Amino acid sequence: MEEMQTVNEYAISKAGLEDLQEILNLQYLAYQSEAAVLDNKDIPPLKQTLDKVIGEYHKGIILKMVDAGGLIIGSIRAWEMKDTVHVGKLMVHPDYRHHGYGTKLLGEIEKYFSQKRYELFTSTLSIDNIRLYQRKGYREFDRRSIGDTLDFVYMEKVIG
Repeated sequence: MEEMQTVNEYAISKAGLEDLQEILNLQYLAYQSEAAVLDNKDIPPLKQTLDKVIGEYHKGIILKMVDAGGLIIGSIRAWEMKDTVHVGKLMVHPDYRHHGYGTKLLGEIEKYFSQKRYELFTSTLSIDNIRLYQRKGYREFDRRSIGDTLDFVYMEKVIG
């Protein structure tokens, strides 16, 4: 699966260590909208360090979506634990949203694992994210309160 998957004029492939700073920069940009929805700039994706991203890189897979000019415009991460693939940090550059690129990234990460259960979470206020995950076959299985004002919805996709 190392080959590049072309998405219109974009390509999806595994990220390398040399891509992680650019992906972290994209993360800081992409998660501004989530922070605005939550009215909270103190969310974990905006505080993550390069060392933590490197740790996630070694723990699982990070994919990147690159435009024709070589700019990373999207990314997603996943890792296996027991019989579950944990999917996280699906992000698309704000200028490229609402064109199906998040859907393409989510579909692509699933190809890297032979597991039959995928799990992810998002804020209950992130309606667009929840809709995307539902379109891709994910269903809510849990909700958890994180502090006084933040609730997460946990979603899973079971194949077979």
